[in-house]
Amino acid sequence: MTRRGLFLFFCLALLLTETAVRAEPPARIVFGGDAQYPPYEFIDEQGEPAGFTVELTRALAEVMGMEIEIRLGPWEESMAAFKRGDVDVMQGISYSDERSERYEFSLAYTLIHHSIFTRLETLGVTSLPHLSGKKVLVQTNGIMHETLKHSGLPIEPVPTPFQTDALRLVASGTYDYAIVANLPGLYYIRENKLTNIRKRGNPIAVQLYCYATRKGNTALMAQISEGLAILKKTGRLRAIHNRWLGVLEPGIPTRKLILATGLLVTLMALVIIGNLLWSRTLKREVALRTQQLETRQKQLLQADKMASLGFLVSGIAHELNNPNGLLLLNIPLLTAAFKEIHPVLEHHFKEHGNFKVAGLPYDRMRKELPLVLEESQDAALRIKAIVEDLRDFSRQSDDEREEADINVIATNALRLVRTAVEKASRNVHVELEEALPPLRANPQRIEQVVINLLLNACQALENPNAAIRLQTGTDPLHRVVFLKVIDEGIGIDQEHLPHLTDPFFTTKRAMGGTGLGLSVSAGIVRNHEGSLTFESQPGLGTTATLRLPALHETTSEKEAP
Repeated sequence: MTRRGLFLFFCLALLLTETAVRAEPPARIVFGGDAQYPPYEFIDEQGEPAGFTVELTRALAEVMGMEIEIRLGPWEESMAAFKRGDVDVMQGISYSDERSERYEFSLAYTLIHHSIFTRLETLGVTSLPHLSGKKVLVQTNGIMHETLKHSGLPIEPVPTPFQTDALRLVASGTYDYAIVANLPGLYYIRENKLTNIRKRGNPIAVQLYCYATRKGNTALMAQISEGLAILKKTGRLRAIHNRWLGVLEPGIPTRKLILATGLLVTLMALVIIGNLLWSRTLKREVALRTQQLETRQKQLLQADKMASLGFLVSGIAHELNNPNGLLLLNIPLLTAAFKEIHPVLEHHFKEHGNFKVAGLPYDRMRKELPLVLEESQDAALRIKAIVEDLRDFSRQSDDEREEADINVIATNALRLVRTAVEKASRNVHVELEEALPPLRANPQRIEQVVINLLLNACQALENPNAAIRLQTGTDPLHRVVFLKVIDEGIGIDQEHLPHLTDPFFTTKRAMGGTGLGLSVSAGIVRNHEGSLTFESQPGLGTTATLRLPALHETTSEKEAP
């Protein structure tokens, strides 16, 4: 009995010793990867490891105080070294359920999209079923090699050591089809000028890209996960991602977006400077030129201003729409992914207790993450609505009129200038009367008038506590619909009121005003057989009233006895 007890004690001691040794990360950690997988990881011209995952691993080692070595080689050889223990961590590996049974995975730090690549003349292949009965090049023992073997489709995978080999074989005509990761494929095509190859259709597979260790190496994986969380919180992960992947990813790359923004700002500055120069020039010319030349100059200036504004608005709307479309595409994917992994996380939570997700306790994240995704979706939809409004506003038209709702016009105009209005006043009131009769109008032109009135109201306020009111209503007696913009601003002197809609008349010359906004607005209103009037007293604010003829009487008027 004593011998048996000693034997059990000895076995338990060995087991605890082995567990302690396995739990402790090695002093020097070897990270493995693919030698030809640009821009993620590759050997550069100096023979040194380079790329997105290489820089990320070095940053990870820096923040966690690790001593590391990075070894890159053919994927199959790197995986063989990883399996026998010569490599401690694979720094870039796609997650799959089958692989998760053999390895420990970190949280994903990016996504890998795989697509079909063919030569230019090879058409009609955009999905996996289109490859049935075909030989398809894939990376040896890569994620797509494994995917095809388990897909059940009659596709014959042809393994190659590197994904770059697959593209070369397709370009040379040896094979017709290859499945390659999007960014490495596009990177290699661009760098080697393989002009006869194209990516076909949408991605056929999307995988999570992670770090991986062998099963049981929990302490090392915890160290890697903590380092990734730090890099994400400090913004270094995003900076490294943009530096290597932003140029090739779909949508608007960050560098191009910054360049486009700088160009737009420059154009806006030139337009403003141009307006100021034109104003001074025209002011001198008024005294020297005839009335006919003065009128022509006013028209040219306004046309130039509106054309520039339309160009800028259209360009900004287009630039915003592309990245927002990516958000609208990815957020539902993330929501669906969370719903599918939620039962697994709940089971792990019940079995092992609380754990951290992105640096926060799981019992908190499981409540907040769905709300975060929902709020992100709502925000993206709001951006989409604003972009559509900008496009509608900037769209050129030939004064074509249609049946319109003054409340819809007022709502769209307020949405376009909401930022300026909320910055000018913390006391904004919107009072839209229901069941108003429709108008026969050009909505974009009337919206331009309302925007001008709202911006003038913002500029009249001296402090953000002063109020702005937007009201709509109807005057059944005169069969008109009206819109009022009321501000509690500085007001206007009585002597200036009759001249507010005169061309080039402005009380804001020192602020860059040209005196054309209300003149153009008054012309639009007259063209719609309406009126634009102003009531004001200095220090008590201003009321601008837009009246337009209604198509017919209101429902309440029809039902009145």
